[in-house]
Amino acid sequence: MAKQTDKQALELWLRFHEGLAKDVPVDESLTRRDIEKKRAELEKDPVEWILYFFPAYAKYEFAPFQIKAIRRIVANDDWFEVLSWCRELAKSTVAMFVIMYLIMTKRKRFVVLASATIDAAERLLTPYKINFEKNPRLLQFYGKQATIGAWTDREFTCACGAKFIALGAGSAPRGMRNENIRPDIIYFDDYDTDEDCRNPITLDKKWQWAEQALYPTQSISEPTLTLWCGNIIAKDCCITRAGEKAYHWDIVNIRDKNGKSTWPQKNTEEQIDRTLSKISARAQQAEYFNNPISEGKIFKNLPFGKVPSLKKFRFLIGYGDPAYSNSKKKGSSTKALWLIGKYKGIYYIIKGFLAHETNANFIGWYFELDKYVGGQTNVYWYIENNKLQDPFYQQVFKPLLRDECAKRGKQLFIREDTRKKTDKATRIEANLEPLDRLGAWVFNEEEKDNPHMQELINQFKLFELTLPYPADGPDAVEGGATMVDSKTGELEPIYTVSLSDMNQDNQYIL
Repeated sequence: MAKQTDKQALELWLRFHEGLAKDVPVDESLTRRDIEKKRAELEKDPVEWILYFFPAYAKYEFAPFQIKAIRRIVANDDWFEVLSWCRELAKSTVAMFVIMYLIMTKRKRFVVLASATIDAAERLLTPYKINFEKNPRLLQFYGKQATIGAWTDREFTCACGAKFIALGAGSAPRGMRNENIRPDIIYFDDYDTDEDCRNPITLDKKWQWAEQALYPTQSISEPTLTLWCGNIIAKDCCITRAGEKAYHWDIVNIRDKNGKSTWPQKNTEEQIDRTLSKISARAQQAEYFNNPISEGKIFKNLPFGKVPSLKKFRFLIGYGDPAYSNSKKKGSSTKALWLIGKYKGIYYIIKGFLAHETNANFIGWYFELDKYVGGQTNVYWYIENNKLQDPFYQQVFKPLLRDECAKRGKQLFIREDTRKKTDKATRIEANLEPLDRLGAWVFNEEEKDNPHMQELINQFKLFELTLPYPADGPDAVEGGATMVDSKTGELEPIYTVSLSDMNQDNQYIL
């Protein structure tokens, strides 16, 4: 889907607000005294105030992180906060709620809204302006705010005395005043763009404007709210720079660390799954998990090709990487098992599994792959088992394996890989990157559409030494390739060469 233009977004906003008066009922029986009393009660609690005045927006129950943010920002007159909430978590809408509350309760008087372009800033300012014009409850409780001669799409002054200005990055903000009031809310929204973040010079210019031109327009002696809203779209962007300076940097993704929706009242697990299934893993991480990753930074080729008949392989390695969790939940660790062989100097990643899975089903994977091989060649089965993993191996894996063998009526011997391994990330890069660069490995083209193979490719594409994305699949492939080489060395004949023969042509020996 093409990205909406600012003009299209403005039209959508306008159509939404045309029916605002109809969608927000007003109690016409309230007397002026009733209104004053109810207003005083509502203003004591910003959340209740928001729910009353913006029912058309607040269609879903607030999530805990949203309530915390509202109360946190409102509680601090002088504050610097960054909201890095992913798409579909209403960061701009919540920011509008907070700003409107601060303005209508007269805690703040001058709002500057800055965005990447003036058109984008105008679009973001539109709902504020129209709510002042058409929100029936605001009109009933606070009176008409639109003023003659100072009411444009880019700048307006309310009857209550509050002023709003929209600015695009690079505009001239110096000398801005609302009577004797300098900006006391400086709000950045949609300030970063992908294109700008790819150009370090442009990025530096935008940050300098925000930091050196706009930010200093505030009064040193008066409390100011500085608020940024934006996803982390690059490792170095204005949001990350602002986040490092903020009093609070609130990073919230579409799912929490346990794999659950962070706003289940709005975004169900099924809806999230459906949306994420339509985009690449890289796009998922950037747009919904605040995790920008450079695809193909280390593993750039990852070729698919035809695998020779399994009969041609002297042997195969099946290498499994378990995880402690016994769950299929998305927040749990992934388990991996891959079948790997080597033929004529080429490593073949033939078939495997990579997913959130129970321990019992993980063991079942070994039997499924054994069935796939069907006795066409010998298979050496391995499972990673270092000192930390040994309790899992002894107490969980071995009993489950024994039970599975009995159930299937088949004996499967699975060896322990007890090697003391080096750092996971550097080991994967050191041992597998040369294979990719030199074209010395092939992924089975017949498995290209298999979700397990697709996830393995994703993990390779998104692999970096900092491990911003899971790498359990590459770790299992590295273990399997290493075991292929080790077993090959065991099976190959050993030739002995005397020291004198070895040195006879060495010109450096005197």
